[in-house]
Amino acid sequence: MWRPRVTRIVAYATAGIIVLGMIVLAVVVAPQFKLFDRILLVVFGLFVGWILHMLARCRVQADEAGLTVVNPFRTRRLEWAEVIDVTMGEGEPWPTLDLADGTSFGAMGINGAEKTLAAHQLAELRALLQTQGEAPNPT
Repeated sequence: MWRPRVTRIVAYATAGIIVLGMIVLAVVVAPQFKLFDRILLVVFGLFVGWILHMLARCRVQADEAGLTVVNPFRTRRLEWAEVIDVTMGEGEPWPTLDLADGTSFGAMGINGAEKTLAAHQLAELRALLQTQGEAPNPT
């Protein structure tokens, strides 16, 4: 399984700070704010925390049958035969999976900002794609 490290740490730390900050703000806010306003502050903090969780949950998982790509709002299961190539140019935020039907799909579970880790994860994914995705040569 491949997932970004720094992105997860930053997203969850930020989510915790925002949720905690909104709870504290709801408790200590001026008396002219009613209970409904205070509840909305906490709900807003939870909403922002949920969005950050969705960003942090991104991953690419490989098994014998294929790849599972979990992006913020969509999970997609791909068979090995469906994935033709994986590319990630210099400065791109994440790799792109080129599919057999002519479309492409971003795999946000490998984060280009983490250059060394991303290069290692991309090499592992390419090696798996080469061994799992291609039909064996007849002997």
